[in-house]
Order: sequence, then structure tokens, then C-alpha cells
Amino acid sequence: MGGDSHPRALGRLDATLVGVNRFCVGVMLGVMFVLVFANVVTRYCLGFSIAAAEEISTFLMIWITYLGAGLALREGKLASIDAIQDRLPSWLLKTLRSLLGLISMVFFGLLVFYGIRFVSLGWSQETFALMIPRGIPYLVLPAGAMLFVLHFVLFFGRWTRRDWERPQAQQDTGFTQGEGP
Repeated sequence: MGGDSHPRALGRLDATLVGVNRFCVGVMLGVMFVLVFANVVTRYCLGFSIAAAEEISTFLMIWITYLGAGLALREGKLASIDAIQDRLPSWLLKTLRSLLGLISMVFFGLLVFYGIRFVSLGWSQETFALMIPRGIPYLVLPAGAMLFVLHFVLFFGRWTRRDWERPQAQQDTGFTQGEGP
């Protein structure tokens, strides 16, 4: 009984991480939509622009990109060049992908380290419209990179095999790309 508690606990952690990550990205997309829509209405119908809405929307777009990267990784949606990989024998492909995965995690680990330094540099400056420390929106660098590493660690085995998750919409409908009803 105790032997498979670790895989189940990791599975629950993984599912929770993905669920919370999807929820956060969805909320941010919704808020960004409302802000951009409100700003368009005020600009073209009322003759003024909401500077804070523009700045918040810009920050949200960046946060969505960083927080969504781990979800894209899981679905095989990150840009890659697979022409060479597709021609390799399976044992060499898995070795190459393991090496590439480790290099990627080191890169994102460095991004966490230098992102924290970048945040500390921006803390003494204020944003234009919101007048908050620039370090607050800059937190996306270390937070997004750390989240990506966490996704990578939890998904590493499947990533090396190119065993992608289906997007949520496909799970709900049962259809895959190119299929219809």
C-alpha cells in the first residue's frame, strides 16, 4: 500500500498544478478581455483612454504567456524543430530529448535566478500608469520560469516520449485535431 502512495501523490500534485494553472490563465484572459473591451469602448465612444487598463492588459498578456508555457509544453505546442528527431531510433530519441530537457531546465533555472535579480532592480522604479513598483510585474520572470520547471519535472518522462496531453476542449468532446463529429 505504501509503495504506490508516492506516484498517487505526484499524480494529485500534477493534476492540481495543471488545474490551478489553467484556472489562473483563464481568469487572466477574462480580465484582459474585459479591460481591452472597456478601453476600446471608452476610446472610440467616449473619447478617452484608460491608461491603467492598457498597462494592466500588457502585464496580463506577459503573465499569460509565461504561465501558459508549461501548459503548452504538456500538449506539445511549443515551437520545435522535429525533422532530425523524427529520423532517430527510439533509444537515441529518448536520450536526445532527455539531454534537451535537462538543458531546458538549467536554462529556466538560470532564468529564475536572474529573474529574481531583475525584480530587485525594478523595485525602486514605478510603472507609468499604476505607479506600482516595476518589480511587481517583473515577478513574472522568476515565477513563470519556476512554474515551467515544475511542469517539466512532473511531465519529464512523458515529454521524453512525446506523449502529449490532449487539450482540455478535446478531452471534453472526445475529438482530436482534424476529426469532426
